[in-house]
Amino acid sequence: MVTRRARVPMTTTERFHPLPYCDQLQTRPLEAIDGVVIHCTELPDLATAREYGERIHHPGSGTGNAGHYYIEADGRVHQWVPLDRVAHHVRGYNPHSIGVELCNPGRFPDWFDSRRQVMTAPYPNTQVNALVALLQALCEALPSLTWISGHEVLDTERVPASDDPERQVYRKRDPGPQFPWSRVLAAVRLVWFDPAGAGPPNDPPNDPPG
Repeated sequence: MVTRRARVPMTTTERFHPLPYCDQLQTRPLEAIDGVVIHCTELPDLATAREYGERIHHPGSGTGNAGHYYIEADGRVHQWVPLDRVAHHVRGYNPHSIGVELCNPGRFPDWFDSRRQVMTAPYPNTQVNALVALLQALCEALPSLTWISGHEVLDTERVPASDDPERQVYRKRDPGPQFPWSRVLAAVRLVWFDPAGAGPPNDPPNDPPG
């Protein structure tokens, strides 16, 4: 059952549209949540992201892969998974983290083509500002929240390139080199986390102020 406490009202533009299999996702106490993982959808639009999110990838539980929140380029925030449910968004960290997906094409449609590994689409200020507002609200609502990281930092597996199986490419590269980490980290109380001990990635060149 989805409880009211499992939702954190962020802005008047937030939309709550639970995925069809939410009730099959594992439950967790909100106090268990200590981290946030930033993703990008690597898809052309929110509708396509929803289609992918609704697909069943785990037949045993009847669930799929998706984040808790999705933020469009214009700043509209959507919640698809309640916070008291474990979403499948990053391997190894799902039970105690929140997944936030930013709508951005990334490497779409050739994610594993070795010739298309540079992610060039920027994150608009409106989108970044909406992310910051969401993170600030989550920090206020969840005192246990302490760290933040990127999908590419927590999942560094390489896979054969689709255009040349002899070459290896990263399975995940999001949120990628266009994401302004310093702006986000400066605006929230969350601490950067990298299991390898490295600092946050560099900001994109000529990153516009928030």
